[in-house]
Amino acid sequence: MINIESFDDRDLLAAVTADVLTAALTGGGRQTFAATGGNTPNPIYDALVRRDLDWANVGVTLTDDRWVDRSSPLSNEAQVRGRLLVGKAAAAQFVPLKGVGATPHADALAAEPAIAPLLPFDVVLLGMGTDGHIASLFAGDPNLTSNALCVGVDVAGLEPYVPRVSLTARALLNSRLIVVLVTGEQKRALIEDILGGDETHRPVAAILRQSATPVRVLWAR
Repeated sequence: MINIESFDDRDLLAAVTADVLTAALTGGGRQTFAATGGNTPNPIYDALVRRDLDWANVGVTLTDDRWVDRSSPLSNEAQVRGRLLVGKAAAAQFVPLKGVGATPHADALAAEPAIAPLLPFDVVLLGMGTDGHIASLFAGDPNLTSNALCVGVDVAGLEPYVPRVSLTARALLNSRLIVVLVTGEQKRALIEDILGGDETHRPVAAILRQSATPVRVLWAR
């Protein structure tokens, strides 16, 4: 049974999450990390970049990205490059999801052979929308059960309504640890409902209601 680990404030949440990621990325050989976008992980990345990791042996990708130019403020790649892949962490190998294809689906297909060698991830950091979506997998999306590792998403189920490229649930679950990062009472209530057996149609239920991959849910107001 997954327990929601609660913290008094978001600063403490960020510090503890950075500790968890550091532990997951510490060890012999190559380590791999799937990072998430959004505002909440920024202080985590600021802390993680200062950790004494063997960054040259860390592979980093994204759980999803908006299909926009890399110079756009909507780009998750731009965020991770600007907040995490700096200083010593710039030595990490970054594998993008957004490419130069004509469609999100073409980019997803092109990214798949680069993502496959990263599996299993040592750790995946996931956010969750108020609608229960994860990465760019939204309720009712047939991509939720795709056998692919990466998929193109033509229409996002939540703002910003731009096309996306996303890892699938199959790829996300191919990990040694998934950390679900949530803030606010509304999201906590939704996770509690899913863990209690309600709202299981929400995409995050594919992560929370399985036992093959370890999951930690970290929360603060």
